[in-house]
Amino acid sequence: MVSRRATINDVAALAGVSVATASKALNGRQDVRASTRARVLAAAEELAFRPSALARGLLSGRSRAVGLLTSDSVGRFGMPVLLGAEDAFGAGEMAVLLCDARGDAIREQHHLRALLSRQIDGLIVVGESTNPRPSVSRDLPVPVVYAYAPSEDPGDVSFVPDDVGGARMAVEHLVALGRRRIAHVTGPAHYTATRDRAEGLRLALEEAGLAQAGTTLSGEWSQRWGRHAAEMLLMAEPEVDAVFCGSDQIAAGFVETARERGRRVPDDIAVVGYDNWEVLSTETRPALTTVDMNLESLGRTAAQHLFAAIGGKATPGVHRMPCRLVIRDSTGPVSR
Repeated sequence: MVSRRATINDVAALAGVSVATASKALNGRQDVRASTRARVLAAAEELAFRPSALARGLLSGRSRAVGLLTSDSVGRFGMPVLLGAEDAFGAGEMAVLLCDARGDAIREQHHLRALLSRQIDGLIVVGESTNPRPSVSRDLPVPVVYAYAPSEDPGDVSFVPDDVGGARMAVEHLVALGRRRIAHVTGPAHYTATRDRAEGLRLALEEAGLAQAGTTLSGEWSQRWGRHAAEMLLMAEPEVDAVFCGSDQIAAGFVETARERGRRVPDDIAVVGYDNWEVLSTETRPALTTVDMNLESLGRTAAQHLFAAIGGKATPGVHRMPCRLVIRDSTGPVSR
């Protein structure tokens, strides 16, 4: 016969106190006499009492549940962040409630009310781009951490990829390979990511004493735009020997057209993408050298800082997380 697991009711009965008093004693509350606390703790030890996750939540006044609110309905960037956060919450034995606002402000407010009704201890808000988003922190009674898309309020806690540093790393790689005529093809100018990656390119070229080949070409985040941009660039700047693309989609399209026009990649022209979207980066021929934003790590870090904020140790400001360069076959030394 399997023995029944002791409950807080058993502890209270053995100690000769009410369940409420037993809860206070086990939770370390100060409004319990020392002799009563000792009696409750002794009873708990005798019964080998171990509170469940739910019981611990009740004892601490917390639900041990957190909300994850995303606006990235496609999941291209939001999903890795969510997976990383969920890993951290699982290690901390926290229940996770996921809601997708699909970029709709009204739907977002509905989800926020629903999450608060579940008495969550905290919330991570995940954006669909690195463009700053409106803060929801002032209207919520629980700590909030923003991931991928930072809050517009500098007093909030936000985690974003360091796109300036990531782009700089990519261009430094091209320079180290002996590339000297480096062009830039990227996404829409109104994206923060576009501007940050262009700034990283500028800094790396400035440090190397090089001028950019041609003007920056901006268009959609698509392979179609990458193909079109390749046509324009290779016609206007035939001597270009490297291209830094603002996304893997653009890079894949660029490589396709470059090869059609008889340019060997990477012998004649080296190509670097951004995002490390493996559906494209590993399947493009040749496979793309690209920048990985380490989004799962970003999500885990955001979750860890939410734990800290729940404990009263918030870390306000925008925290930029390092990216890494993944080197594949689309880059190599200058062909002699």
